[in-house]
Amino acid sequence: MATQKLYAGAKLREVRTRIGLTQTEFAARLGVSLPYLNQMENNNRPVSTTVVLALAREFGFDVTELGGGDEARLTSDMREALADPVFGDAVPLADLRLAAGNAPALARAFLTLHRAYRDGHERLASLDAALGSSGMAAPSPWEEVRDFFHYCDNYIDAVDRAAEGVAAKWPDLDTGLAQFWDRRNVRVILEDTDRLRRFDGRAGTLTLSSRADPETRRFQQLHQVALVSRGDLLDATLDLARFASPDARAIARTGLANYFAGAALMPYDAFRAAAEATRHDLEALSRRFGASLEQVGHRLSTLQRPGAKGVPFFFVRVDPAGQITKRHSATRLQFARFGGACPLWNVHAAFETPGRFLRQLAETPDGVRYFCLARDVSRSGGAWRAPARRHAIALGCEVRHAERIVYADGLDMGGGFDPIGVSCRICERLQCHQRAVPPLERALRIDPDDRGVLPYDL
Repeated sequence: MATQKLYAGAKLREVRTRIGLTQTEFAARLGVSLPYLNQMENNNRPVSTTVVLALAREFGFDVTELGGGDEARLTSDMREALADPVFGDAVPLADLRLAAGNAPALARAFLTLHRAYRDGHERLASLDAALGSSGMAAPSPWEEVRDFFHYCDNYIDAVDRAAEGVAAKWPDLDTGLAQFWDRRNVRVILEDTDRLRRFDGRAGTLTLSSRADPETRRFQQLHQVALVSRGDLLDATLDLARFASPDARAIARTGLANYFAGAALMPYDAFRAAAEATRHDLEALSRRFGASLEQVGHRLSTLQRPGAKGVPFFFVRVDPAGQITKRHSATRLQFARFGGACPLWNVHAAFETPGRFLRQLAETPDGVRYFCLARDVSRSGGAWRAPARRHAIALGCEVRHAERIVYADGLDMGGGFDPIGVSCRICERLQCHQRAVPPLERALRIDPDDRGVLPYDL
Protein backbone atom coordinates (compact mmCIF):
# COMPACT_ATOMS: atom_id res chain seq x y z
CA MET A 1 0.00 0.00 0.00
CA ALA A 2 1.42 3.43 -0.97
CA THR A 3 2.24 5.79 1.86
CA GLN A 4 0.02 8.87 1.93
CA LYS A 5 2.00 12.04 1.23
CA LEU A 6 2.01 14.68 3.96
CA TYR A 7 1.15 18.24 2.93
CA ALA A 8 1.42 20.59 5.90
CA GLY A 9 2.46 23.97 4.53
CA ALA A 10 0.32 26.03 6.90
CA LYS A 11 1.70 24.16 9.90
CA LEU A 12 5.30 24.68 8.71
CA ARG A 13 4.68 28.43 8.32
CA GLU A 14 3.10 28.52 11.77
CA VAL A 15 6.13 26.78 13.35
CA ARG A 16 8.58 29.10 11.59
CA THR A 17 6.65 32.22 12.59
CA ARG A 18 6.34 31.08 16.19
CA ILE A 19 10.10 30.49 16.41
CA GLY A 20 10.82 33.82 14.73
CA LEU A 21 13.00 32.62 11.86
CA THR A 22 13.17 33.80 8.27
CA GLN A 23 12.66 31.28 5.49
CA THR A 24 16.41 31.29 4.83
CA GLU A 25 17.26 30.60 8.49
CA PHE A 26 14.53 27.96 8.80
CA ALA A 27 15.68 26.17 5.64
CA ALA A 28 19.27 26.09 6.94
CA ARG A 29 18.18 24.60 10.28
CA LEU A 30 16.14 21.95 8.47
CA GLY A 31 18.96 21.14 6.04
CA VAL A 32 17.00 21.92 2.86
CA SER A 33 17.27 24.56 0.16
CA LEU A 34 15.22 27.75 0.30
CA PRO A 35 13.21 26.93 -2.88
CA TYR A 36 12.42 23.48 -1.46
CA LEU A 37 11.14 25.02 1.82
CA ASN A 38 9.11 27.56 -0.12
CA GLN A 39 7.45 24.77 -2.13
CA MET A 40 6.63 22.82 1.05
CA GLU A 41 5.17 25.88 2.78
CA ASN A 42 2.91 26.45 -0.23
CA ASN A 43 1.89 22.77 -0.40
CA ASN A 44 3.48 22.37 -3.83
CA ARG A 45 5.60 19.54 -2.39
CA PRO A 46 4.94 17.17 0.51
CA VAL A 47 6.92 17.40 3.75
CA SER A 48 9.78 14.95 3.46
CA THR A 49 10.91 12.47 6.09
CA THR A 50 14.17 14.41 6.42
CA VAL A 51 12.26 17.57 7.34
CA VAL A 52 10.03 15.72 9.79
CA LEU A 53 13.08 14.34 11.61
CA ALA A 54 14.78 17.75 11.55
CA LEU A 55 11.72 19.40 13.11
CA ALA A 56 11.85 16.94 15.99
CA ARG A 57 15.63 17.16 16.36
CA GLU A 58 16.16 20.91 15.99
CA PHE A 59 13.00 22.29 17.60
CA GLY A 60 11.58 19.44 19.71
CA PHE A 61 8.43 19.61 17.59
CA ASP A 62 5.74 16.95 18.12
CA VAL A 63 5.61 15.65 14.56
CA THR A 64 2.19 14.05 15.11
CA GLU A 65 0.78 17.59 14.93
CA LEU A 66 1.70 17.77 11.24
CA GLY A 67 -1.01 15.28 10.39
CA GLY A 68 -3.66 16.97 12.51
CA GLY A 69 -4.43 20.59 13.12
CA ASP A 70 -7.27 22.59 11.67
CA GLU A 71 -7.44 21.32 8.11
CA ALA A 72 -10.05 18.59 8.69
CA ARG A 73 -12.14 20.88 10.88
CA LEU A 74 -11.99 23.76 8.43
CA THR A 75 -12.85 21.49 5.51
CA SER A 76 -15.86 20.06 7.34
CA ASP A 77 -17.04 23.47 8.52
CA MET A 78 -16.72 25.04 5.06
CA ARG A 79 -18.49 22.13 3.44
CA GLU A 80 -21.43 22.52 5.78
CA ALA A 81 -21.53 26.29 5.32
CA LEU A 82 -21.41 25.95 1.53
CA ALA A 83 -24.42 23.64 1.67
CA ASP A 84 -26.43 26.78 2.43
CA PRO A 85 -28.85 27.34 -0.51
CA VAL A 86 -27.46 30.86 -0.97
CA PHE A 87 -24.33 29.43 -2.61
CA GLY A 88 -25.99 27.46 -5.39
CA ASP A 89 -23.46 25.15 -7.10
CA ALA A 90 -21.45 22.81 -4.90
CA VAL A 91 -17.73 23.43 -4.39
CA PRO A 92 -15.61 20.30 -4.96
CA LEU A 93 -14.25 18.73 -1.81
CA ALA A 94 -10.72 18.85 -3.24
CA ASP A 95 -10.98 22.64 -3.54
CA LEU A 96 -12.09 22.93 0.08
CA ARG A 97 -9.15 20.85 1.24
CA LEU A 98 -6.78 23.06 -0.75
CA ALA A 99 -8.25 26.19 0.82
CA ALA A 100 -8.07 24.74 4.34
CA GLY A 101 -4.49 23.55 3.83
CA ASN A 102 -3.04 26.51 1.91
CA ALA A 103 -5.07 29.45 3.23
CA PRO A 104 -6.51 28.60 6.66
CA ALA A 105 -6.85 32.29 7.62
CA LEU A 106 -8.97 32.90 4.52
CA ALA A 107 -11.08 29.81 5.33
CA ARG A 108 -11.73 31.12 8.85
CA ALA A 109 -12.63 34.54 7.47
CA PHE A 110 -15.14 32.89 5.13
CA LEU A 111 -16.71 30.99 8.04
CA THR A 112 -16.93 34.19 10.08
CA LEU A 113 -18.63 35.94 7.16
CA HIS A 114 -21.11 33.11 6.67
CA ARG A 115 -21.86 33.03 10.38
CA ALA A 116 -22.54 36.78 10.30
CA TYR A 117 -24.84 36.28 7.30
CA ARG A 118 -26.75 33.53 9.10
CA ASP A 119 -27.09 35.61 12.22
CA GLY A 120 -28.44 38.54 10.26
CA HIS A 121 -30.76 36.37 8.19
CA GLU A 122 -32.22 34.69 11.28
CA ARG A 123 -32.69 38.04 13.02
CA LEU A 124 -34.47 39.44 10.00
CA ALA A 125 -36.65 36.37 9.59
CA SER A 126 -37.80 36.49 13.21
CA LEU A 127 -38.20 40.31 13.19
CA ASP A 128 -35.76 40.50 16.07
CA ALA A 129 -36.32 43.76 17.89
CA ALA A 130 -32.62 44.06 18.57
CA LEU A 131 -31.74 44.18 14.88
CA GLY A 132 -31.36 47.92 14.78
CA SER A 133 -29.02 48.14 17.75
CA SER A 134 -26.93 45.00 17.48
CA GLY A 135 -26.43 44.97 13.72
CA MET A 136 -26.36 42.08 11.29
CA ALA A 137 -22.61 41.58 11.14
CA ALA A 138 -21.99 40.61 14.76
CA PRO A 139 -21.34 36.87 15.21
CA SER A 140 -23.03 34.99 18.01
CA PRO A 141 -20.82 35.15 21.13
CA TRP A 142 -21.61 31.50 21.86
CA GLU A 143 -20.45 30.42 18.41
CA GLU A 144 -17.33 32.57 18.65
CA VAL A 145 -16.34 30.92 21.94
CA ARG A 146 -17.23 27.46 20.69
CA ASP A 147 -14.93 27.98 17.71
CA PHE A 148 -12.14 29.23 20.00
CA PHE A 149 -12.06 25.95 21.92
CA HIS A 150 -12.74 23.98 18.73
CA TYR A 151 -9.63 25.29 16.99
CA CYS A 152 -7.48 25.11 20.13
CA ASP A 153 -8.10 21.35 19.97
CA ASN A 154 -9.94 21.81 23.29
CA TYR A 155 -6.56 21.92 25.04
CA ILE A 156 -5.28 25.13 26.68
CA ASP A 157 -1.75 24.34 27.78
CA ALA A 158 -1.08 27.24 30.17
CA VAL A 159 -4.38 26.80 32.01
CA ASP A 160 -4.02 23.01 32.09
CA ARG A 161 -0.54 23.16 33.62
CA ALA A 162 -1.55 25.83 36.14
CA ALA A 163 -4.43 23.63 37.32
CA GLU A 164 -2.12 20.62 37.49
CA GLY A 165 0.20 22.66 39.72
CA VAL A 166 -2.63 23.51 42.09
CA ALA A 167 -3.66 19.86 42.31
CA ALA A 168 -0.05 18.87 43.10
CA LYS A 169 -0.10 21.15 46.14
CA TRP A 170 -3.36 19.60 47.37
CA PRO A 171 -2.95 15.81 47.70
CA ASP A 172 -6.37 15.78 49.35
CA LEU A 173 -8.52 18.07 47.24
CA ASP A 174 -11.25 18.74 49.79
CA THR A 175 -8.70 19.61 52.47
CA GLY A 176 -6.84 21.85 50.05
CA LEU A 177 -10.02 23.68 49.13
CA ALA A 178 -10.96 24.18 52.76
CA GLN A 179 -7.53 25.63 53.54
CA PHE A 180 -7.63 27.84 50.44
CA TRP A 181 -10.88 29.48 51.52
CA ASP A 182 -9.78 29.67 55.15
CA ARG A 183 -6.65 31.65 54.19
CA ARG A 184 -8.85 34.14 52.36
CA ASN A 185 -11.37 34.39 55.19
CA VAL A 186 -14.12 33.03 52.97
CA ARG A 187 -16.91 30.94 54.50
CA VAL A 188 -18.36 28.13 52.36
CA ILE A 189 -22.10 27.89 52.93
CA LEU A 190 -24.53 25.21 51.75
CA GLU A 191 -27.97 26.55 50.92
CA ASP A 192 -31.15 24.92 49.61
CA THR A 193 -31.21 26.78 46.29
CA ASP A 194 -31.13 26.07 42.58
CA ARG A 195 -28.17 28.45 42.17
CA LEU A 196 -25.09 26.25 41.93
CA ARG A 197 -22.62 28.88 43.10
CA ARG A 198 -22.69 32.45 44.38
CA PHE A 199 -19.54 34.24 45.50
CA ASP A 200 -19.63 37.48 47.51
CA GLY A 201 -16.10 38.83 47.89
CA ARG A 202 -17.14 41.70 50.17
CA ALA A 203 -19.05 39.50 52.58
CA GLY A 204 -16.45 36.73 52.29
CA THR A 205 -18.94 33.99 51.44
CA LEU A 206 -19.15 31.25 48.82
CA THR A 207 -22.64 29.79 48.70
CA LEU A 208 -23.13 26.38 47.10
CA SER A 209 -26.37 24.52 46.42
CA SER A 210 -27.07 21.70 48.85
CA ARG A 211 -29.17 20.13 46.08
CA ALA A 212 -26.11 19.57 43.91
CA ASP A 213 -24.10 16.37 44.20
CA PRO A 214 -20.62 16.47 45.80
CA GLU A 215 -18.88 16.28 42.41
CA THR A 216 -20.68 19.41 41.21
CA ARG A 217 -19.98 21.32 44.43
CA ARG A 218 -16.28 20.42 44.22
CA PHE A 219 -16.16 21.49 40.57
CA GLN A 220 -17.87 24.81 41.36
CA GLN A 221 -15.37 25.53 44.12
CA LEU A 222 -12.47 24.92 41.74
CA HIS A 223 -14.12 27.20 39.19
CA GLN A 224 -14.16 29.97 41.79
CA VAL A 225 -10.55 29.20 42.72
CA ALA A 226 -9.60 29.94 39.10
CA LEU A 227 -11.42 33.28 39.16
CA VAL A 228 -10.00 34.30 42.54
CA SER A 229 -6.39 33.16 42.21
CA ARG A 230 -5.63 32.81 38.48
CA GLY A 231 -7.64 35.62 36.96
CA ASP A 232 -4.46 37.09 35.47
CA LEU A 233 -3.75 33.87 33.57
CA LEU A 234 -7.33 33.66 32.28
CA ASP A 235 -7.21 37.28 31.13
CA ALA A 236 -3.85 36.81 29.40
CA THR A 237 -5.27 33.85 27.49
CA LEU A 238 -8.33 35.88 26.53
CA ASP A 239 -6.15 38.76 25.34
CA LEU A 240 -4.46 36.43 22.86
CA ALA A 241 -7.84 35.19 21.59
CA ARG A 242 -9.00 38.73 20.66
CA PHE A 243 -12.73 38.11 20.90
CA ALA A 244 -14.95 40.43 18.90
CA SER A 245 -17.36 41.31 21.71
CA PRO A 246 -17.37 41.72 25.50
CA ASP A 247 -20.05 39.02 25.71
CA ALA A 248 -17.83 36.51 23.92
CA ARG A 249 -14.93 37.35 26.20
CA ALA A 250 -17.12 36.92 29.30
CA ILE A 251 -18.43 33.57 28.08
CA ALA A 252 -14.90 32.41 27.25
CA ARG A 253 -13.67 33.45 30.70
CA THR A 254 -16.30 31.21 32.23
CA GLY A 255 -15.23 28.44 29.85
CA LEU A 256 -11.58 28.81 30.85
CA ALA A 257 -12.50 28.73 34.55
CA ASN A 258 -14.45 25.54 33.87
CA TYR A 259 -11.45 24.16 32.01
CA PHE A 260 -9.24 24.97 35.02
CA ALA A 261 -11.71 23.24 37.35
CA GLY A 262 -11.76 20.07 35.27
CA ALA A 263 -7.96 20.04 34.94
CA ALA A 264 -7.48 20.54 38.70
CA LEU A 265 -10.03 17.85 39.50
CA MET A 266 -8.38 15.47 37.02
CA PRO A 267 -4.68 16.50 36.68
CA TYR A 268 -3.30 15.72 33.23
CA ASP A 269 -0.51 13.21 33.88
CA ALA A 270 -2.30 11.39 36.71
CA PHE A 271 -5.57 11.27 34.80
CA ARG A 272 -3.99 10.07 31.55
CA ALA A 273 -2.13 7.30 33.42
CA ALA A 274 -5.30 6.23 35.23
CA ALA A 275 -7.27 6.28 31.98
CA GLU A 276 -4.79 3.92 30.34
CA ALA A 277 -4.62 1.69 33.44
CA THR A 278 -8.42 1.34 33.67
CA ARG A 279 -8.75 1.15 29.87
CA HIS A 280 -10.89 4.28 29.98
CA ASP A 281 -13.50 2.95 32.39
CA LEU A 282 -15.61 6.07 33.01
CA GLU A 283 -17.14 4.82 36.25
CA ALA A 284 -13.77 3.80 37.71
CA LEU A 285 -12.28 7.17 36.76
CA SER A 286 -15.31 8.94 38.22
CA ARG A 287 -14.81 7.24 41.59
CA ARG A 288 -11.06 7.77 41.62
CA PHE A 289 -11.14 11.50 40.86
CA GLY A 290 -14.46 12.42 42.46
CA ALA A 291 -15.88 13.64 39.18
CA SER A 292 -19.13 13.07 37.31
CA LEU A 293 -19.34 10.85 34.23
CA GLU A 294 -19.82 13.92 32.04
CA GLN A 295 -16.77 15.61 33.54
CA VAL A 296 -14.70 12.46 32.96
CA GLY A 297 -15.90 12.10 29.37
CA HIS A 298 -15.14 15.72 28.58
CA ARG A 299 -11.70 15.51 30.20
CA LEU A 300 -10.82 12.46 28.10
CA SER A 301 -11.41 14.56 24.98
CA THR A 302 -8.88 17.18 26.14
CA LEU A 303 -5.87 14.86 26.45
CA GLN A 304 -4.05 16.51 23.56
CA ARG A 305 -0.86 17.77 25.26
CA PRO A 306 2.00 17.71 22.70
CA GLY A 307 4.28 14.77 23.40
CA ALA A 308 1.85 13.19 25.87
CA LYS A 309 -1.39 12.69 23.99
CA GLY A 310 -4.06 10.23 25.06
CA VAL A 311 -6.52 8.37 22.86
CA PRO A 312 -8.06 10.90 20.45
CA PHE A 313 -11.73 10.95 21.45
CA PHE A 314 -14.72 12.88 20.30
CA PHE A 315 -17.12 14.04 23.00
CA VAL A 316 -20.61 15.40 22.59
CA ARG A 317 -23.60 16.19 24.78
CA VAL A 318 -27.13 16.34 23.37
CA ASP A 319 -30.54 17.23 24.74
CA PRO A 320 -33.75 15.23 24.16
CA ALA A 321 -34.48 17.29 21.04
CA GLY A 322 -31.20 16.12 19.52
CA GLN A 323 -29.55 19.52 19.78
CA ILE A 324 -25.82 19.48 20.44
CA THR A 325 -25.07 21.48 23.60
CA LYS A 326 -21.38 20.53 23.91
CA ARG A 327 -19.09 19.20 21.25
CA HIS A 328 -15.44 18.51 20.67
CA SER A 329 -13.58 16.15 18.41
CA ALA A 330 -9.93 15.18 18.50
CA THR A 331 -10.78 12.68 15.73
CA ARG A 332 -11.60 13.15 12.05
CA LEU A 333 -15.30 13.12 12.96
CA GLN A 334 -16.59 16.70 13.00
CA PHE A 335 -20.03 17.56 14.31
CA ALA A 336 -22.64 19.69 12.61
CA ARG A 337 -22.25 23.35 13.46
CA PHE A 338 -25.95 23.96 12.87
CA GLY A 339 -28.89 21.71 13.76
CA GLY A 340 -28.97 18.32 15.42
CA ALA A 341 -26.88 15.18 15.25
CA CYS A 342 -27.44 12.22 12.93
CA PRO A 343 -30.55 10.30 14.12
CA LEU A 344 -28.83 6.95 13.45
CA TRP A 345 -26.31 7.64 16.18
CA ASN A 346 -26.78 5.71 19.42
CA VAL A 347 -26.60 8.82 21.63
CA HIS A 348 -30.28 9.50 20.95
CA ALA A 349 -31.30 6.07 22.24
CA ALA A 350 -29.48 6.69 25.54
CA PHE A 351 -32.49 8.60 26.89
CA GLU A 352 -34.54 5.39 26.59
CA THR A 353 -32.07 3.36 28.70
CA PRO A 354 -31.08 5.48 31.73
CA GLY A 355 -28.13 4.13 33.70
CA ARG A 356 -26.85 1.94 30.87
CA PHE A 357 -23.91 2.35 28.51
CA LEU A 358 -24.82 1.81 24.85
CA ARG A 359 -22.13 0.62 22.42
CA GLN A 360 -22.10 1.15 18.68
CA LEU A 361 -19.83 0.48 15.74
CA ALA A 362 -20.38 3.21 13.19
CA GLU A 363 -19.02 4.29 9.84
CA THR A 364 -19.08 7.81 8.40
CA PRO A 365 -19.49 8.52 4.67
CA ASP A 366 -15.72 9.01 4.29
CA GLY A 367 -15.23 5.35 5.25
CA VAL A 368 -13.75 5.98 8.71
CA ARG A 369 -14.99 3.55 11.36
CA TYR A 370 -15.61 4.46 14.98
CA PHE A 371 -16.38 2.83 18.30
CA CYS A 372 -19.07 4.91 20.01
CA LEU A 373 -20.24 4.89 23.62
CA ALA A 374 -23.36 6.70 24.85
CA ARG A 375 -25.09 7.16 28.17
CA ASP A 376 -27.88 9.21 29.66
CA VAL A 377 -26.56 11.65 32.31
CA SER A 378 -29.80 13.38 33.27
CA ARG A 379 -29.89 14.91 36.73
CA SER A 380 -32.66 15.47 39.20
CA GLY A 381 -33.39 19.03 40.21
CA GLY A 382 -32.82 18.01 43.84
CA ALA A 383 -36.24 19.02 45.10
CA TRP A 384 -39.92 18.49 44.38
CA ARG A 385 -40.98 20.44 41.29
CA ALA A 386 -37.39 21.52 40.67
CA PRO A 387 -36.73 21.10 36.92
CA ALA A 388 -34.51 18.18 35.96
CA ARG A 389 -31.80 18.62 33.33
CA ARG A 390 -31.90 15.89 30.71
CA HIS A 391 -28.82 15.20 28.63
CA ALA A 392 -26.98 12.28 27.08
CA ILE A 393 -23.28 12.12 26.33
CA ALA A 394 -21.35 10.24 23.68
CA LEU A 395 -17.68 9.40 23.59
CA GLY A 396 -15.89 7.64 20.79
CA CYS A 397 -12.68 6.95 18.92
CA GLU A 398 -11.57 5.32 15.70
CA VAL A 399 -11.78 1.53 15.87
CA ARG A 400 -7.99 1.21 15.69
CA HIS A 401 -7.92 2.46 19.30
CA ALA A 402 -10.80 0.26 20.48
CA GLU A 403 -8.55 -2.37 22.08
CA ARG A 404 -7.56 0.29 24.62
CA ILE A 405 -11.23 0.82 25.60
CA VAL A 406 -12.79 -1.60 28.09
CA TYR A 407 -16.28 -1.06 26.69
CA ALA A 408 -15.23 -2.45 23.31
CA ASP A 409 -14.46 -5.88 24.73
CA GLY A 410 -16.47 -8.64 23.08
CA LEU A 411 -17.48 -6.61 20.03
CA ASP A 412 -16.82 -8.04 16.58
CA MET A 413 -14.74 -5.29 14.97
CA GLY A 414 -15.16 -6.96 11.63
CA GLY A 415 -18.94 -7.01 11.93
CA GLY A 416 -21.66 -4.62 10.80
CA PHE A 417 -21.11 -0.88 11.17
CA ASP A 418 -24.06 1.49 11.37
CA PRO A 419 -23.94 4.20 8.69
CA ILE A 420 -23.93 7.58 10.41
CA GLY A 421 -23.36 11.07 9.05
CA VAL A 422 -22.78 14.61 10.20
CA SER A 423 -25.74 16.60 8.89
CA CYS A 424 -28.50 15.55 6.50
CA ARG A 425 -27.96 18.49 4.19
CA ILE A 426 -24.32 17.53 3.49
CA CYS A 427 -24.54 13.76 4.01
CA GLU A 428 -23.56 11.77 0.92
CA ARG A 429 -25.62 8.68 1.72
CA LEU A 430 -28.33 8.38 -0.92
CA GLN A 431 -30.39 5.58 0.63
CA CYS A 432 -30.73 6.75 4.25
CA HIS A 433 -34.25 6.03 5.51
CA GLN A 434 -33.90 8.56 8.35
CA ARG A 435 -33.03 11.51 6.15
CA ALA A 436 -34.71 14.69 7.42
CA VAL A 437 -33.95 16.95 4.46
CA PRO A 438 -32.47 16.24 1.03
CA PRO A 439 -28.77 16.92 0.47
CA LEU A 440 -28.25 20.28 -1.15
CA GLU A 441 -25.52 18.95 -3.44
CA ARG A 442 -27.83 16.47 -5.17
CA ALA A 443 -30.62 16.94 -7.69
CA LEU A 444 -34.03 15.56 -6.68
CA ARG A 445 -36.21 13.29 -8.77
CA ILE A 446 -39.88 13.39 -7.76
CA ASP A 447 -42.41 11.02 -9.32
CA PRO A 448 -45.97 11.51 -8.00
CA ASP A 449 -46.83 7.94 -9.05
CA ASP A 450 -43.84 6.25 -7.39
CA ARG A 451 -43.22 6.67 -3.67
CA GLY A 452 -40.46 5.04 -1.60
CA VAL A 453 -39.59 5.60 2.07
CA LEU A 454 -38.82 9.22 1.19
CA PRO A 455 -41.03 11.38 -1.08
CA TYR A 456 -38.14 11.85 -3.51
CA ASP A 457 -35.20 10.02 -5.07
CA LEU A 458 -31.68 11.38 -5.41
